[in-house]
Amino acid sequence: VQLVESGGGLVQAGGSLRLSCAASGTTFTLNGMGWYRQAPGKQRELVATITTGGGSTNYADSVKGRFTISRDNAKDTMYLQMNSLKPEDTAVYYCNAFSTFQTYWGQGTQVTVSS
Repeated sequence: VQLVESGGGLVQAGGSLRLSCAASGTTFTLNGMGWYRQAPGKQRELVATITTGGGSTNYADSVKGRFTISRDNAKDTMYLQMNSLKPEDTAVYYCNAFSTFQTYWGQGTQVTVSS
């Protein structure tokens, strides 16, 4: 499975961005997908996940109510709608996908929120 992110950029605090992650390859093997982020000097952390079957979602407390994860199964694409962005949301955002036996990562996309 290959994952390609897009949609990062620079935005002012309070603004919005939408990230996309296009998946290709043996996507039928996937159990779920998600977004992680890594800020400078910090560990990579979970942002949100979504199952490929029922579409159940899970969010980090820090983004609940502001971010929405979704998936278009027909396009094999996952999205992260980010609203009310804060400077502390600044990080490299990574797309993640997992099957029973493997985990896949995208190359990451930079999100910078200015105050």
